[in-house]
Amino acid sequence: QVQLVESGGGLVQAGGSLRLSCAASGSILSINSMGWYRQAPGNQRELVAGISRGGTTNYVDSVKGRFTISRDNPKNTLYLQMNGLKPEDTAVYYCAASMYPTIVRPTPRYWGQGTQVTVSS
Repeated sequence: QVQLVESGGGLVQAGGSLRLSCAASGSILSINSMGWYRQAPGNQRELVAGISRGGTTNYVDSVKGRFTISRDNPKNTLYLQMNGLKPEDTAVYYCAASMYPTIVRPTPRYWGQGTQVTVSS
């Protein structure tokens, strides 16, 4: 089993920045890809950014150029640096980990509890 704990969410004004962190523990060696998902009220959960074990990244178009995903493998920690935040970025952000090379599919097995990000206009 893998446990994921997010931190770093909060309230920020439009144009501001936040950095989310996700600390992984447990069966760390089983983790391959990791990523950040988000879900806003009334919306489906969407993948925001993913990163492979080797560092290959992918982003949803709406955050390209504003968000940066990174991982510190020795520290078993995943990050999401969010700059230029917009009100439409408001959502609960979830850290996810997968045994597979890509976080896109299959659906990740391991999930954090989520952290709220609210961007005011």
